[in-house]
Amino acid sequence: MHMRRWPFGLAMWLVVLAAAEVAGFIAVCQFFVQSRHGQQLDLVALTGNRIGQSQVEGPVDTILNAISVLSLVIATAVVGFIALIRRRLAVAFGAVLLIVGANATTQILKLLVNRPELGVDLERAAAGNSLPSGHTTIAASVAVAFMLVLPPRLRGVGGVLGALFAAIAGVATLSAGWHRPSDAVAALLVVGVWACAAGLFIVIAQRRHGGVDYGRSHRIAVRVLTIAGLVLLAGAGIALKLTDQVLSTPPDELSRLRLLTAYAGGAMGIAGTAGLVFACVLATVRRVVPKVVPRAVEVEKDRVVAAG
Repeated sequence: MHMRRWPFGLAMWLVVLAAAEVAGFIAVCQFFVQSRHGQQLDLVALTGNRIGQSQVEGPVDTILNAISVLSLVIATAVVGFIALIRRRLAVAFGAVLLIVGANATTQILKLLVNRPELGVDLERAAAGNSLPSGHTTIAASVAVAFMLVLPPRLRGVGGVLGALFAAIAGVATLSAGWHRPSDAVAALLVVGVWACAAGLFIVIAQRRHGGVDYGRSHRIAVRVLTIAGLVLLAGAGIALKLTDQVLSTPPDELSRLRLLTAYAGGAMGIAGTAGLVFACVLATVRRVVPKVVPRAVEVEKDRVVAAG
């Protein structure tokens, strides 16, 4: 048991982490949306989804059709219900804040972000901006919210499965040709920012000087997600470098191997970002949502210690 004081350090960490994710979002937007170079890299990766598309079309459609506004509403209700039956009112509000805030932000950003026409992807020019990905935002926000409301013993597994689910959803939008890799990466960063905001809300709402039990640290799950995320992002960087060598060639004239490399790089970038975002949430969730030790239990423990 720990005597919880005003969690200034935790609050500052959440603010710094949110600022880093905002900076990451801006960098992704500036390069992949605003520059011709970034648009070209995104286009080649998106064109690579044609390889083997017929084999994965069925599962991809199933995944994307399951991620809808209706499923979002149902998942939000379930998340809130789980938190309420565990008598965690602040956590319930925080989890709902995360889901609503992240998805509303994504829809607003779709309208606000300007995608200049630089002569790169003329077929999709009329569609305008597609960043961030709405489907990826739904999947990731719901997965993080579930992590907040789960009992401590299930959070490690929940974090890994949530990251996997978010990554699959993001890659599915790429495989279906609905979104470029940067769209899904940006969506994951939006969810990461709102996870910090929700965490800050919960910390402030539950501030107390009483006893809390932080529970297990989930170190293994955090390390797995962190290492996997870094390795996948390194792979994405290598794929970007290799694709950069052939940008002067129209995507339709590139070899199958070149297209597959670009597509794999985009998929690894999405999955790697998901791994790091979920690792950050999982690393702090036990302090954001600790188990509160009832006052009677505190007094009894103090009495036993004094008697000993």
